This record gives sequence, structure tokens and C-alpha cells, in this order.
Amino acid sequence: MPVTILMCADPLNPRRVDEHFAREAEAVRALGGSVALIDHDALQQGDAAMAVHRVPRDLGTVWYRGWMMTSVQYTALASVLGARGVTMAVPPDGYQKAHELPGWYDTFAGVTPTSVWLPTRPGTPPGKDRLAQLVRPLSKGPAIVKDYVKSRKHEWDEACFVPDVTDVDRLHAVVSRLVELQGDSLAGGIVVREFETYEGGEARVWWVDGEPVLAGPHPDTPEVRPRPLTETIAPCVRSLGCRFITTDLARRADGTWRVVETGDGQVSDLPAGAEPADLYLSFPIR
Repeated sequence: MPVTILMCADPLNPRRVDEHFAREAEAVRALGGSVALIDHDALQQGDAAMAVHRVPRDLGTVWYRGWMMTSVQYTALASVLGARGVTMAVPPDGYQKAHELPGWYDTFAGVTPTSVWLPTRPGTPPGKDRLAQLVRPLSKGPAIVKDYVKSRKHEWDEACFVPDVTDVDRLHAVVSRLVELQGDSLAGGIVVREFETYEGGEARVWWVDGEPVLAGPHPDTPEVRPRPLTETIAPCVRSLGCRFITTDLARRADGTWRVVETGDGQVSDLPAGAEPADLYLSFPIR
């Protein structure tokens, strides 16, 4: 600090930060930083210029903390900001690399479940033959289905979990339901990951420029507080080369800490009870 953080405006009061990020905005200002607001709804509707019309010109380098956006939307945001003399600290290729599984998987392959993926258009699930070919590298047994960014874990049996990946009929049914439920929000394509059993809940670790700066519970289970070991994960994070990421970690039954998911830190949620200042203190000026 001091830095400028882009945050999402409240849709009902565009001069005020979205309530979900209000505590974070207070922390930024208390640390001497500043907050600039973007219109996330306009960005989603394809009007990137309108989305940034309240962002002051010539701010220099800024960071983003707000609602999730697609890689295409992020690229559009970075472009219109650049025309206003504002540079995103995380470039579009860095955002996509951390945000979508195909971007980070090879770097983390030794510490995350074996996975395969297939580009897929919204509303068009792959056929059974294509899926059977896709999952051949995976071991026989259970698997998880998701898109490049998110799963439908709350629809576990119908759109996420496959008891045996070699049961192509069941695999196709789960993939088809995932594609249906995701609709136009399907991100990139289909991912199939070998299922692993974990103990003790997930932890979320935040990394800035390759260094772990904050560790705590996963936002879905803020009452569960595992204490992850990051030594085996750190070389992968540094090799990925992204400025601001999160890793969701869980401990396998054999005691090994595994990467369940990786994400761009700009759009990863803080768990309830976390102190935002602990995160923002770690932000470099540029």
C-alpha cells in the first residue's frame, strides 16, 4: 500500500461499492489505498467502456477485487482501461492462466488429481464416443465433472459426481446435465478429474508474486480451519508465474496436501471472518 483497487459498484447505488466488498474497501482505505468502481453488470452485457466510465484516468497500475468475469470480459476490461491510462497488475493472459484449469493444470500436475478436458460450446454436450475417448487416460473409478472454472457440486449426483468413469452412459448423463445447468455460463469446456478422498476440510491459500500471504478456511466452510502445508505447493505457484492466485488445498488420507482448485485471486472469495487487511497489506505498489 498505497495502491488502487478496482471493485464492483453497488447495482442500486453506482457511487458506492457493492455491499459484498464493503469490508474490503474499508480495509484498503484504512491502509492508505484508494478504491475505484466498475459496473460489473455493464461488463457482463458487453459494454466494457460503460463499465469503466467512473474510473479516473491515468491511475497507473491497479488491482481488481470483485465478482468473477470470463477471460474474454477481463481482456475487454484491460483494453478499455489501458486506453484511459490504467494498467491491470494482472494481465489478461495471467488471469486466464490462473482462472481456467487448462492454464494451470500442467504446472500443478504432480500435486492435483489427474484431469482431462475438452473445449465445449454452451448447450452442446460431447457425445458418448467422444467422452469415452477423452477419459481413457484416467484410472477406472470415480471422477468429478466440471467446466474450466466451476463445478456444480451442489447438484452432486446429477451434475458433478460419476461413480465409475468407465460407465460412459452415466458419464454422458452427468456431463449433459452439467452443460444444461451451466447454460450460457459454461466456461471453456468440460473437465473430468479423478476423484480423491480428503480429510479435515479445505483451506484457501492466497499468493502474491509467488509468496503465501494469507491462509484460512474455504469460504464454503468457514467454520473448518485446517492448517495446510504449502512447502510442496510453493514451487508450482512460482513456476506458474501469475501475480495473484489462490490455491484450495485439502489433505488426502495418506497425509499428502493436494491442490483441489486454483484460481485468480482477484475473483476468489474471502471466507467470513477473514481480516481483509491481512490480505491487502501484502499488495506491492505496482
